[in-house]
Amino acid sequence: MMYTIGFLVNPVAGMGGAVGLKGTDGLVLEAIRRGARPRAGARAVLSLRLIRETPFHFLTCSGPMGEDALRDAGIPDTSVDVVYPAPGTTSSDDTRNACREFAARGADLILFCGGDGTARDIYDVVLDRIPVLGIPAGVKMYSAVFAVTPEAAAEILLVGPPSLLKLRDAEIVDVDEEAYREGELRTLLHGYAKSPYRPGLIQETKQVFENQDEERAKQGIGKFLADVIRGTPETLYILGPGTTTGAIAHELGIDKTLLGFDAVKGGRLIAGDLNEQRILEMLSCGGRARLVISIIGAQGSVLGRGTQQVSPSVLRKIDVENVIVVATPHKLAETPLLFVDTGDRELDREFGEYLSVVSGYGIAQRKRIGRGTVQEK
Repeated sequence: MMYTIGFLVNPVAGMGGAVGLKGTDGLVLEAIRRGARPRAGARAVLSLRLIRETPFHFLTCSGPMGEDALRDAGIPDTSVDVVYPAPGTTSSDDTRNACREFAARGADLILFCGGDGTARDIYDVVLDRIPVLGIPAGVKMYSAVFAVTPEAAAEILLVGPPSLLKLRDAEIVDVDEEAYREGELRTLLHGYAKSPYRPGLIQETKQVFENQDEERAKQGIGKFLADVIRGTPETLYILGPGTTTGAIAHELGIDKTLLGFDAVKGGRLIAGDLNEQRILEMLSCGGRARLVISIIGAQGSVLGRGTQQVSPSVLRKIDVENVIVVATPHKLAETPLLFVDTGDRELDREFGEYLSVVSGYGIAQRKRIGRGTVQEK
């Protein structure tokens, strides 16, 4: 029996990340002006190549909104129907209109490649009537419909037809991008979609932990890393986003870009809210550099969610051995696995099977890195 998958790509998803825009909604032209390159299509191909021999029939959109990725992945033309003609410049209206066509033609599941905005647009049309699965490609992905990596999305589908998938109610989270760009994270629960779930393959919704123990733990981490930074004045430190890294900046007495990357040397702030190109320029000056990054609570993301400024090119210059991961004990207790999704699988594997995570003053915990396989339950 043939099973039908509605498939679409948001061609501009994720383009704003590396150039420091913290999102792409409404800023596509600005992202292009800053040198951003499309990445969603290539992310989709990573997933589609692994399911090209499955008995799925794909309904899709023309050009870069779906058809191109299916072709590049080697999906036979006989398994593809282009049911929505995408314009040269796509918008959220095209996502919604395509999903209406998928629904009218009896799609058993909608597979999409994009970010939270794409998930929201799809949900607006299908609600909980058709299961939804996301291939992660956006700047920020807090909704619980995303696989942890493109390969994990394929492994979920390789189980068999959509009727055999275990479904759950998955949160669709809407993020205010304007506030996000100003350093404030405002989220709104948009609804609950039906989505396939397999432990270790699907991300959880981001959780925010706020209590006195959490604040004390952050202070301990902040004091420890501040002492390390002051004690190595010749090393360039790139501080990533979040309140835990913010505690380090507080101990140093400097202002931190809450949702961006900042450069610190000798305990002093030397550059703020860096994009990929600016980081590469600073690294080209030579000398040792270290990246300090925190994890996303419950999701376990270390790199790949809201961290596109730290591209594979940046990481190779820093070296994975110089990545310092920080998180409070409570956050670690609520996070079964960590995952790294840089877009470069060889680089991801260089992180090994475990990461040492600084969780207090002079205290670290070893945490396993998931690889997006069903064995990781």
